[in-house]
Amino acid sequence: MSYETNLTDARWEIIAEFVEDGRQRKHSLRSIADAVLYVVKTGCQWRYLPKDFPKWQLVYYYFRKFETTGLIEIIHDSLRERVRLKKGKQASPSLGLVDSQSVKTASVTTEKGVDGNKKVNGRKRFILTDTLGLIMGILIVAANVGERAGAEKLFNQTRGKYPRLKKVLADQGYDGEKYVAGIELLFGFVFEIVNKVLGIGGFQVQPKRWIVERTFGWLVWNRRLVKDYEENTDVSKAFIQLAMIRLMLKQLAS
Repeated sequence: MSYETNLTDARWEIIAEFVEDGRQRKHSLRSIADAVLYVVKTGCQWRYLPKDFPKWQLVYYYFRKFETTGLIEIIHDSLRERVRLKKGKQASPSLGLVDSQSVKTASVTTEKGVDGNKKVNGRKRFILTDTLGLIMGILIVAANVGERAGAEKLFNQTRGKYPRLKKVLADQGYDGEKYVAGIELLFGFVFEIVNKVLGIGGFQVQPKRWIVERTFGWLVWNRRLVKDYEENTDVSKAFIQLAMIRLMLKQLAS
């Protein structure tokens, strides 16, 4: 049976560059990839994968293999560069945007806490995006981790990865004269806080800042990401990357 989440021939050709090794298998790696993307989009549990796919134990085995070896991240980062080049931009961004999103977690989840501002008991996702909304870095921590501490950890994680990065935009949650100065000194880019216009109440669309909010919107189109069901944060990160891989494949191939 064909599912909406199944890879087209053109999209599979892109993924095959990274995963195919010429070995003969009972189940093709394409069918494995289709099954993983089905889980990401629909949010179903592994053991409830439709019978059209290979056994869930095999699909989960390959998912964990691709996650622990870093292959999912390699594919994600490569596709981000391809999309940027296709849209006439350089592979390494010069402007980034950082923000966080707090989400509830499943009962089995470790490393969680309460976000006092959002009143969410769970985890916090920090992401750094480019001006296309493509993800440059992901950090997943307990929801009680503050914005400033989380952003600094994220910047440490992505240090040296983007040689052209000159400026990062953030909202007022990351403000603080000493903090901003420290970030700029430590990482070598301009850290600009985008403030709301005084005298105007309610929600405001801020220049460029809406881009990172849109990326969070893209993520929760995938039911697996509406809530963090994963026991460890590395798996949570891999599901976010898979959601973005699926989105970028659509931009690269029909």
